[in-house]
Amino acid sequence: MVIAGVKLPTESQQRLILTARRALEGIVNRRPYRAGPCDDPLLKSVRYGAFVTLFNQDELRGCVGTCRPSVSLQDTVIEMTEAAATRDHRVGPVHAAELPQICIDISVLSPLTQVSDPLALEVGRHGLHLACGRKRAVLLPQVAVEYDWDMKTFLEQTCLKADLPTDAWTWPQTRVSGFTALVIEEKR
Repeated sequence: MVIAGVKLPTESQQRLILTARRALEGIVNRRPYRAGPCDDPLLKSVRYGAFVTLFNQDELRGCVGTCRPSVSLQDTVIEMTEAAATRDHRVGPVHAAELPQICIDISVLSPLTQVSDPLALEVGRHGLHLACGRKRAVLLPQVAVEYDWDMKTFLEQTCLKADLPTDAWTWPQTRVSGFTALVIEEKR
């Protein structure tokens, strides 16, 4: 099973972080940001999903993303930044006074690859997308590393996030897909 990694040159990564920063400032200050024409073919691509995570110091202030984009990577990052700042149900909206302390991480996701042996995925390299009926969950590769989980625990935790029993990843009707992520951290 081969799941391709995501590669973006440094310039494209910097453009994405700048785009996310402008989108964050725009939505928080009630001046939504719309990017102008983009000459970077990688940012125009509809191939990559993205998650945007916002932190205030070490406190999570929002994390929203999509594995199945319908717009360009640049526009996906704008949409996910706005959603992370205003619609993550786990935390309240980001306020203007917080902006100087907010740091942005963008995880650019490879396309999902359905796997027949989820235990063959690698902790720290692969993220998980699990779907069973109408229930779905996604955990980014860095989550397993952060909590020091092995792959079985990672799969069980993804099941719990989907509101399923911990062994649901073994059910024949459950689809488990893997992906890789390029994590771009804002330098502040």
